[in-house]
Amino acid sequence: MAFSPDNIRRVREDFRVRRAEAAAAAEAAKTALYAEIPALAPLDREISSVGVRVMRAAIAGGDVEAAVAKMKEEHAALRARRAALLAAHGYAPDATDIRYRCERCLDTGFVGTRMCVCMREALIRAGCESSGLGALLDRQTFDSFSLDYYRGDDRRAMEKNVAALRDFAAHFEERRGENYLLIGATGLGKTHLSTAVAGAVIAAGGDVVYVTAHEVFSAYEKTRFGEGEGGEDRFLSCDLLIVDDLGTELTNNFTLSCLYNLLNTRLNRRLSTILSTNLTPKELRARYADRITSRLFGEYRPLLFGGSDVRMQKIRASES
Repeated sequence: MAFSPDNIRRVREDFRVRRAEAAAAAEAAKTALYAEIPALAPLDREISSVGVRVMRAAIAGGDVEAAVAKMKEEHAALRARRAALLAAHGYAPDATDIRYRCERCLDTGFVGTRMCVCMREALIRAGCESSGLGALLDRQTFDSFSLDYYRGDDRRAMEKNVAALRDFAAHFEERRGENYLLIGATGLGKTHLSTAVAGAVIAAGGDVVYVTAHEVFSAYEKTRFGEGEGGEDRFLSCDLLIVDDLGTELTNNFTLSCLYNLLNTRLNRRLSTILSTNLTPKELRARYADRITSRLFGEYRPLLFGGSDVRMQKIRASES
């Protein structure tokens, strides 16, 4: 499982800019101090020349070890003089040092060959932004999902749904290619649990796209009518695609063809998809062609959501 290539490029560019800005800020601070403390610039040049003298000694065939020892001694003395000079003017010894945001990787994003935790966090944030879910990822998690609004058989069914989706999200890499069809009326938790899955997969480094069915077909139409790239390639290549409100789109030969291509391509590539719909299985069969429903009911694990609209329950509770 890998982060989105687009997000990787964007984050790496952000880190390049961040590092360049840190270097520029340090250079500006040094220039200002050189103007304020005239003795600082020649002292810095002398410090820089120490290493050059050692290299010359090595090239000339001298005693390299002795030259290095002498260099260290001179360098320490010069650094002490520099610190004293800065202190005399009210500045810390590191006043002209580059201030990196991350001292582990020095804003490169890597510690040796390993990705730094700061870059991973940046990639996760980028994944959240590009997923289409935004702030929902913070609010709609598995931990924030409550079963208190479900009763009897509906509650038992929801317990199984939550367990299935939580397990799928926790083991996404091993379960790559599994698909889910969330079926139930509005307000029963389909979006909440889909978002919870998305958040867990993004945090693990997966590339997730969350869209409504209307947005999917609008993207295909945009490309069809020559209005630029509609983004459908992203739908076909992301690790996890979540399509909300399947069945609310205008159904015609074009949308049916697009939906078939989307489902079939992702199945062939073994890329996971979660579809949610307010339609019943009977209504799905009536709306979509056999070649689509055969995939929906043959390749997707159906999860039925029952009960009373949770949003309305919350509204009534707040009014009482």
